[in-house]
Amino acid sequence: MKQIAILGSTGSIGTQTLDVVRQHPSEFSVYALSAHRSLDLLIQQALEFNPAVVCIADERLYQPLREALSDLPIKVMAGEKAISEMVTMPAIDVVVAAMVGYAGLRPTIEAIKAKKTIALANKETLVVAGEIICRLAQRYKVPILPVDSEHSAIFQSLVGEEVQSIEKLLLTASGGPFRTFTYEQMQHVTAAQALKHPNWEMGAKITIDSASMMNKGFEVIEARWLFDIPVEKIQVLVHPQSVVHSAVQFVDGSVKAQLGTPDMRMPIQYALTYPHRWPSDVPQLDLFSTNQLTFEEPDLQRFPNLRLAYEAMKKGGNMPCILNAANEVVNLAFREEKCGFLQMSDVIAKTMERTAFIAEPTYEDYVLTDTEARKIATETLKLFN
Repeated sequence: MKQIAILGSTGSIGTQTLDVVRQHPSEFSVYALSAHRSLDLLIQQALEFNPAVVCIADERLYQPLREALSDLPIKVMAGEKAISEMVTMPAIDVVVAAMVGYAGLRPTIEAIKAKKTIALANKETLVVAGEIICRLAQRYKVPILPVDSEHSAIFQSLVGEEVQSIEKLLLTASGGPFRTFTYEQMQHVTAAQALKHPNWEMGAKITIDSASMMNKGFEVIEARWLFDIPVEKIQVLVHPQSVVHSAVQFVDGSVKAQLGTPDMRMPIQYALTYPHRWPSDVPQLDLFSTNQLTFEEPDLQRFPNLRLAYEAMKKGGNMPCILNAANEVVNLAFREEKCGFLQMSDVIAKTMERTAFIAEPTYEDYVLTDTEARKIATETLKLFN
């Protein structure tokens, strides 16, 4: 039985991971759970799964969490540092890294050093510090198994293939809710509109990133590190049906793709069971009812965040870290109606111009860069308002 730690258990990926565990109770045991501040749901999960450890990042919620679980033999922890300590516990086999944003970086590093298998859903970890993460994974011989549907599709398409046979990676994108909007229409879109994704059910932050296509830019950077492929060989295709989750084109002209219904439980389960495939209650894909599969080139004029992500990756160094920090600031500002949809890209671009560039950053440099970029993005945001 695999002992699993789920970082971000109350979020979209975390709750769906628990769905997978419910399906296979004899194969998986939940050893540890962590959440940012969703106290009530974390308590419910702890009562159902009875983990050995529960941790909440917001230290102000430690006491109510402890009181709610006082009748159970569960170790209760609090604080971001505690999450990094939790993942190193000897009994844990797999760490599902499903925390949102930059906060997932430090726990993932500590889990790798503790030689835990990583089921990676936190794309910002590789966006911010991909070189460090990959170097550590090689050093400690730790597998990083992708949970994102796109990267899982590429991973599955590459099983049994040689890296040198890859012509390019084909990352599909739904196009989000504003795929057919004009530039003028996009000037007036709201967070409520952006949060209505046409195909996927995701958390608020990633749903906004999907609407702006920053999420796809992050996935380009993530794919570069996961598969050790130059960014120039990673192509984005807008695929509104979200049936082809991604594909690989090979040097002989062949293309291998992974298809399925848009349900995150499928890639989550594959990451937890690899190299095996187990039965699932995920709805089966019915090709007879799939009327058409269409593909479009992304419009970088209406969705400049994708272009900024490519530029950040080509620049290298700490530039993707700057990109991520600025995006986290504007994403939250947009959700709080303090920033326009198109303004997000303008603030990110200005932050990339103004933040100090470091060609070969250390982990400490990434920490300082993140702080500096957030400050500059916040100041830049004020100038637009």
